[in-house]
Amino acid sequence: MNASLAIDKPALDKPVVAKPRSVPRRPKTIGGAGLGQDTPREARRLAAAILEVLAGARTPSEAATALGLSVPRYYQVESQALAGLLSACAPRPKGRQGDPGRQVAALRKDNERLQREVSRQQALARAVQRTVGWSPPALPPKATAAKAGGKPGTRKPRQRRLARALGVAARLRDHDVPVPEAAVLPTLPVSG
Repeated sequence: MNASLAIDKPALDKPVVAKPRSVPRRPKTIGGAGLGQDTPREARRLAAAILEVLAGARTPSEAATALGLSVPRYYQVESQALAGLLSACAPRPKGRQGDPGRQVAALRKDNERLQREVSRQQALARAVQRTVGWSPPALPPKATAAKAGGKPGTRKPRQRRLARALGVAARLRDHDVPVPEAAVLPTLPVSG
């Protein structure tokens, strides 16, 4: 019974020897070897000075002098740095985050698809109506009024806006308020 289940096991009496590394390991650095390589030199100087003050190696006035800042400005920079530290330490939501641009593009694409589908369904409904012999549905009242009034697509002409001064002058005339004659201009009839 055990003979059929025989499994080759490595010999336990052989010691496992690690292969010698051809390249020696670099000593680990705090914060990673690439920390700050992609940031400007001035930002690295500010960060180093702030960390030295927070660690107690320098006083704020010494750091401000070394950076060429006033002490109140140093405190402003320090508070901005601490705010950045806090926001970087805040937990990030898991998974892929929705990009507003992608969402807008997806919604537009979906909208176009639905509009095509509506047009297709309307065409199918019209084909069924023609096949069955039904008359098309009546147009809404706005559309029938526009077609009955004359040419399709024509609108009622808009009244021309008068200058505010002419409108005020007309109201003053209507209320019988004496207005000097030089201020009243004759209104021209508007032809549309």
